[in-house]
Amino acid sequence: MSETVVFSQLSRKFIDENDATPDAAQQVVYYSLAIGHHLGVIDCLEAALSCPWSAYLAWIATLEEGSTARRKMEGVPKYGEIVIDANHIAMLANAFDAAISRQTPEQQAWSKTLLGMLHDIHQESAIYLMVRRLRD
Repeated sequence: MSETVVFSQLSRKFIDENDATPDAAQQVVYYSLAIGHHLGVIDCLEAALSCPWSAYLAWIATLEEGSTARRKMEGVPKYGEIVIDANHIAMLANAFDAAISRQTPEQQAWSKTLLGMLHDIHQESAIYLMVRRLRD
């Protein structure tokens, strides 16, 4: 059994406009959206980066030990998944940028890809990443 860590990025959102939804219930969906809730909104995630499980562990080990960024990324082994959103941009960008000099070329490529995704979140705060451990 092989394991992989996949970084999926929000690519779009849409409202579930099921024809079977009664008009009264549809009004609840629209009201929820108006006040900022996501009831009835489906997020579409696309895989943007993946790496083997053991390689992921070695990659995050290049981050400063005990740092907030490392603890965040260690959430994948601990919980099986993490979410990276606008609140994590500066912390993760600084940590991965600082670690690049200690990384292998493959890890540097992953870091640069992640830094690009963090830049995307900075440009559009509605974007987020879902990082999951998958078993084949």
